[in-house]
Amino acid sequence: MNALNLNTGKKLSNNIEVANNLLKRMKGLLGKKEMLDGEALWIKPCISVHTFFMKFPIDIVFLNKRNQVIAAIRNLQPNHITRLYSKAASVLELPAGILEATNTRVGDEIEIA
Repeated sequence: MNALNLNTGKKLSNNIEVANNLLKRMKGLLGKKEMLDGEALWIKPCISVHTFFMKFPIDIVFLNKRNQVIAAIRNLQPNHITRLYSKAASVLELPAGILEATNTRVGDEIEIA
């Protein structure tokens, strides 16, 4: 699966893993040593994430049901937690630096296909 920012025309990911059950959502990125360019984890449903016990920073995009960005967090360091985003339907976790490189901002629409 791919993730494309329809507002900027830039690709966020070309290798999305989906975490859509309790076990996959709980595991998330735990145990990974790094995220490579092009990789992403799409967690659904999800209204908050943490980076406890992770070894690397990540970029995070909170998406509503229409896959519009309602929050974009750049370079979230290990051992942190985001606030709750009650209007979020899912979260796309990406390698740190992707949001800046793709100029992804609140209000952008992300196509995941």
